[in-house]
Amino acid sequence: MTPASRRRDTTVLTRAVSRTPHHVVTGGLAVVFLFPLLWNAWASVSAQPGTAQESGHGLGNYRTLLDYDAGLWRYLGNSTLVSALTVALTLGVSLLGGYAFARFDFPGKNALFLLTLAVLMVPYATLLIPLYVLLGRLHLQNSLVGLSLVLTLFQLPFATFMMRISFESVPRELEESALVDGCGTAGALRRVLVPAVRPGLITVGLFAFLAAWNDFIAPLILISDSEKAPLPLAVANLRQQSMGAVDYGATEAGVVVLAVPCLLLFLLLQRHYVRGFMSGALKG
Repeated sequence: MTPASRRRDTTVLTRAVSRTPHHVVTGGLAVVFLFPLLWNAWASVSAQPGTAQESGHGLGNYRTLLDYDAGLWRYLGNSTLVSALTVALTLGVSLLGGYAFARFDFPGKNALFLLTLAVLMVPYATLLIPLYVLLGRLHLQNSLVGLSLVLTLFQLPFATFMMRISFESVPRELEESALVDGCGTAGALRRVLVPAVRPGLITVGLFAFLAAWNDFIAPLILISDSEKAPLPLAVANLRQQSMGAVDYGATEAGVVVLAVPCLLLFLLLQRHYVRGFMSGALKG
């Protein structure tokens, strides 16, 4: 073995040893976070007294969930509609708001931005009753559109903040070059800036989807018709059987159905999600 190969082997070994604690810690955290999900998935197909799956392993609990009240597909459709509307509204408003805060100077800009962020300091539940009254006056009570508007309201402060730092991380020279080449402000935004801030948009969209898909309190207050309930509210209602007994099997099946879209989206968009959060740290 030549001296060069020995040095190379030593370097590789040193790097492997130095990264071992990192792999041990991250592997341990992965086990800690994945264990409840895997346990829940296993329990949803396992036998439990008082459930549709009383012996052996199978999909009895999922059949109970599928046939509950208006049906699983109806509740999934409600959740999908609410989540899609929330994501679309959040992306549209935060994109324009973040662009305005990042690129334009106007009187009171910083005060208005701080006022927008101040919504985050207001307890979530305290705003639901006033919003419930407001939706009643707008004839949007017990409406999936009204629920989407409320969920969008609570997402906009964080989304606007994310989009502002995303736009500020893009060099102004790119926008100025587009303007010199004949693009208007809207054209430069659409053709140059939006592709440049795509990681931030994906991060905002992912957060909005997770919040809308998993939210329970807002539907509980704003939705009174069981057929319009999103899936988290339907799963909570499904828990109660006769004599107050809890159907844990069907509940665990509902949790699995709720978790799968979130896990898939996060895994598919993980790279963009990390880049979106790094955009603010790399500004300047």
